[in-house]
Amino acid sequence: MTTTGLAFTLTWSRPVVLAECDPAGGDIGAGYLRHLELDGGHGLIQLVVAELRGQASEQFWSHLVDLDPPGARRLLLPGIATSAQAASLDPTWHSLAGFFSSLEHGNPGFDVIVDCGRLVTPYAPWPLLGRADLVLLVVKPTLASLLPARAVVQTLLSSAGPADDGRIGLVVVGDGDYDDRAVARHLGVPVIAHLPHDDRSARVLAHGGTARTRRPLLRAATAAEGKVMRSINGRRERLRGPGIWEAVHADV
Repeated sequence: MTTTGLAFTLTWSRPVVLAECDPAGGDIGAGYLRHLELDGGHGLIQLVVAELRGQASEQFWSHLVDLDPPGARRLLLPGIATSAQAASLDPTWHSLAGFFSSLEHGNPGFDVIVDCGRLVTPYAPWPLLGRADLVLLVVKPTLASLLPARAVVQTLLSSAGPADDGRIGLVVVGDGDYDDRAVARHLGVPVIAHLPHDDRSARVLAHGGTARTRRPLLRAATAAEGKVMRSINGRRERLRGPGIWEAVHADV
């Protein structure tokens, strides 16, 4: 999941923030960015403290790390260091969801990709999912992956309202027992993107190094952006229908 979010972020054509909101802890600081030796002065837990003081909007940008310096167009909000900190996040998910939604209206506006981790963990960030334009569940095309994913999809669908049609999709990673059509049929939601198995790129994104945009994983992530945006824009068009006047934005 983190690898997928990072691949999308490194290839996204618009300004973007990747927010690590996995209650189990963030991986990028100790993996892809381990050469920076981040000191803990940046990240989600510091932003939560700022939010409790009503200072999140003023301090937000100081808690980000530039993934592709010096352009400041692909930024990371590092996650918590340990799952023991997860309980402190729970009361602020709602306010953070609203804050993330507001970032597209800045100058420049930023899209937000949120890595929510496994949704079966305690203190999962459900309010972030509720405010998202698009929720993408990462699965492998194997029975072992699809069986638990079905329960998560059903939970997401049961909490969705009539206006949430088309808000939930899948990212299929690698090859396995089923093609994309069978995966979509099994889980009852569409496949938005398929990322190939690419060990070399996955190792770089997990442990650090130079991410090659011509490698299969990042090429597929680049191609997926158009499909993601078409899905988001299509839903926004539907939300502009009679009786619905507000749309929200926080790409997950």
